[in-house]
Amino acid sequence: MTVEEHPVADRAAGPYALTTGPDDALWFTLVHSGRIGRIVPGGQPTSHRLDPDCGPTVITPGPDGALWFTEYRAHRIGRITTDGDVTEFDLPTPGCGPFGIAAGPDGALWFTETAADRIGRITVDGDVTEFPLPVTGAFPSAITAGDDGGMWFTLNQANAVGRIDTGGAVTLHPLPTEAAAPVGIAAGHDGALWFVEIAAGQIGRITPEGKITEFPLPDRTARPHAVTVDGQGTAWFTEWGANRVGAITPGGAITTYDLPTPGSEPHGITVGPDGALWTALEIGALARITPAGEST
Repeated sequence: MTVEEHPVADRAAGPYALTTGPDDALWFTLVHSGRIGRIVPGGQPTSHRLDPDCGPTVITPGPDGALWFTEYRAHRIGRITTDGDVTEFDLPTPGCGPFGIAAGPDGALWFTETAADRIGRITVDGDVTEFPLPVTGAFPSAITAGDDGGMWFTLNQANAVGRIDTGGAVTLHPLPTEAAAPVGIAAGHDGALWFVEIAAGQIGRITPEGKITEFPLPDRTARPHAVTVDGQGTAWFTEWGANRVGAITPGGAITTYDLPTPGSEPHGITVGPDGALWTALEIGALARITPAGEST
């Protein structure tokens, strides 16, 4: 495997999450400096200024050709066009702490409210609906669309994975391992979903019926944070506490890879427009990861 680091900001800016936009560029959040960045593989990065203290966190393509993102500290949802025009939407619940966001099957964006025990829905016109969860202090975190028409999310402090349908009905699936603290979640190609357990050092898989399988990592203190699935169905994840990225095959075989710069703090991970894996490093860079045997 080869890793190439591409500086995109100073060390204090904090690249956090990233995604591939409809313009074949990588879009990423700079959580500490209040900016949204953009880079075409092989090109130079640019960025767009927000409120410096808004805390842009997770970013995702919307159904309208724009990028949508959460503002964790400003308690807003943001929208940025590929030309850089920004619109921000205040949320009804004060201090709700939006974190994860993903496009749903209904043409809206769905997001988590970490401090309010709610899942939110926002239309491309900015209309917001909030759905309360049946637990308190749950800290809903990442969210993704499943192949079954529902939105699946992690409950970091309730030790569960949840599902909400487009009508707002919620089902919770407790995890077998206590205090596992799930964070990232991504849909696989077989109808199941992959998630990471940051406190337990495990990768989890859940079927639409709620069957959960857990795979311990070789280093249980690695603090896995985010996960994405490549075109072959392999789930790739970041080990934030161990300065590594890892891969798990659909059959459960795990491989991990050290990153070249010590203490780089990998957070978000995604498949880039060039087919490589990209991860956001909090030290101010994006890393391009090419598995062995693939073209660089």
